[in-house]
Parts: sequence; structure tokens; C-alpha cells
Amino acid sequence: MSTQELFEWEYSPSDYFEESFEVMRDDYTMKISPGKVEAWVASNTFSQNPEIGSEMLAFLNDRFLGVQLMVFRPYKLSDSRRTCLHQDGRRDVFIELKGVAAVAAAGTVDICVTNSEGTVYDSKEERIAAKRRLAELVQLHRSSSPVLAAMLTSFENAIRDPQNELVHLYEVRDALSVKFGGKPNAIATLGLTSAAWSRLGQLSNEEPLRQGRHRGKSGEALRDATQTELQEAREIARSMLRLYVNHLAARRES
Repeated sequence: MSTQELFEWEYSPSDYFEESFEVMRDDYTMKISPGKVEAWVASNTFSQNPEIGSEMLAFLNDRFLGVQLMVFRPYKLSDSRRTCLHQDGRRDVFIELKGVAAVAAAGTVDICVTNSEGTVYDSKEERIAAKRRLAELVQLHRSSSPVLAAMLTSFENAIRDPQNELVHLYEVRDALSVKFGGKPNAIATLGLTSAAWSRLGQLSNEEPLRQGRHRGKSGEALRDATQTELQEAREIARSMLRLYVNHLAARRES
């Protein structure tokens, strides 16, 4: 075996991805396990491209951001540790001291699946596959789509800043409106429903909610949004993001 560089990260919660899996790239192999990420790079590749550690971190964070669309609590990702694995068995360990990165995402969410008879059931296998597929699409398109990157940031801010959650979730809809020149084109292009589009606007703009955009302008006494209202707004924003990333994937494949 040739000399290799092993990069390692730790993250929490450890069940974030639920199951272990590997990703094969041209220059490295990455394995994501419960609470731990390992990536192997040939030492000659690392010497030619010392920034590959940053590239792998960006790839990894994009995967986390994809899962963020299906969950709603923060995760923590540690600094990387690099170990040079020599052919004779020697190990040289290097630790990057850049502080712990806290990124909004993580958690577990159940997906309701309907079979041909109309029976609804929960499927861990379906849930994990959906999370992985969405994470892959986000990783493929975030860096090349400023609109998607902005929408993901808004969704992340909704988690980090709960006092203004509806403000940030509305920004997801607003980004699509600007991108497609208004509601009709956005709905027609992405397959959104007019009812969902309007409901997010109602929750964010019209209801006298402390987490909303126009608090105090209605003249009504403000109240906190209920958990049901917040979950509804999150799901609408989540569906908008999912449909948009699917739209980007379809354009790439055509």
C-alpha cells in the first residue's frame, strides 16, 4: 500500500446519518460512520493539492446541509485530524486548530410512505435513502447555484435564530419569486401549489406572530406561533427547497 493521508472528523449527534456509507471521489474515499468521518488520500495527491482537506470539508458540509432540509436541530463538526500512514507502519499525526464548527442541521425525521393500497407507513430504509439522495443533490448544486446557496442559508438561519424563524423561512419563498419573476412562474416551473405558497406568506406576513415579518403592523396583540404553525411553515419551505434542487438536477440531466 502506498503512503496515505487519513483525515478524520467527529460530529454529533452521532446518529445524524443513521447508517454508515462510503463516497468514492476521484482523489479520495470518504467513509461516514456514526459520529465519525474518515477520508483517505494518497500522499502524492495531497502534496500536489494541499487544499484538498478544505475541499473535503466543503463536500462534507454540503452533505450535512442536504440532510438539514429534512431535520431541524444543530449538529457540531470538529476540526480535522490528519495522519500520515507510511508503508512501514509509522504514523505521523497532525491536528488543525481552527475551533469547532457548529452548523445547523441534524436529527431524525420520519417519512410517511404510501403504498399502492393507500396505506401509510414509516420506513427507516426509505427515510435514509431520501436523506442521502437529497444530500447528494445539494452537494452537486450548491456551489454552482447562488439561489440554492442563499435558500439553504435562510433555512439554516431559521434554525439558529428561532425568534425570527418565519422571517428566514419566508426568504426561501422570496428567493424563488425573484429567481422566476414572481409566483406564477415559480409555481408552474417547480410544481408548487398556490395554497402552500400563500400559506407561507400568510404565516410570515399576515398573522400577528412574534416570529413573523410584520409584527405589530396588524394592530393585533402579538402571540408566539404555535408548534403546528411553525412545523407547517418549515415543511412548506423545505418542500420549496427540495423542488428547486430537483429542478436543478433535471436541468443538468437534460
